[in-house]
Amino acid sequence: MYKILIVEDEEDLLRGLGISLSKEGYRVLKATRGETAVKLAIKENPDLIILDVMLPGMSGLDVCRELRQKGTDVPIIMLTAKSEEIDRVVGLEIGADDYVTKPFSLRELLARIRVRLRRQPPRVTKGPIQYCFGDVKIDFEKFVAVRKGRPLDLTPREFDILRLLIQCRGEVVTRDRLLDEVWGYEAYPSTRTVDSHILKLRQKLEDDPANPKYILTIYGEGYKFVG
Repeated sequence: MYKILIVEDEEDLLRGLGISLSKEGYRVLKATRGETAVKLAIKENPDLIILDVMLPGMSGLDVCRELRQKGTDVPIIMLTAKSEEIDRVVGLEIGADDYVTKPFSLRELLARIRVRLRRQPPRVTKGPIQYCFGDVKIDFEKFVAVRKGRPLDLTPREFDILRLLIQCRGEVVTRDRLLDEVWGYEAYPSTRTVDSHILKLRQKLEDDPANPKYILTIYGEGYKFVG
């Protein structure tokens, strides 16, 4: 599970981001002041930091600068209500990796987070190489799927969807997360595309696709694998 530190002094925004990131499967750490953020970042070694520029006391720019001086190379995404180019330039020059101006799209922020995490050396498993559930056997390394002894014709994208669902077994995986991690940040197909692929997967994997046993729909949220 990736660990993300949110540094934000606006309580409503801090709470909202915390809830959204937790629902995406991230472990969330929070800080409302720059001094606290520096200590927490060094102690907890998060995988990514979301850092507001305008903080009471020690500013977000100062936090970024100090962390880089201390050798912390964690990706940092800066948040700011300012849109002036000079603020972006200063933030990037002192070591920030990305910049998002308030108000921002949650989906865009989540996509940027995933892009930055994918560029980092992996700290967590990328999912199983082989997995069995019911009468289905999957080999993700060889891209081979078998059900009741007969080969299944799964597309590469269906393998990717299934791998992510299995990796997050028992957790809700939102449609937006599936879009970002399977299709990619730049693609942005419709969420109906996800539903269509899930339907095809169920037809290949489930005894009764209309009443699935393994790939469940969590209405208003996404999907959950329980095999």
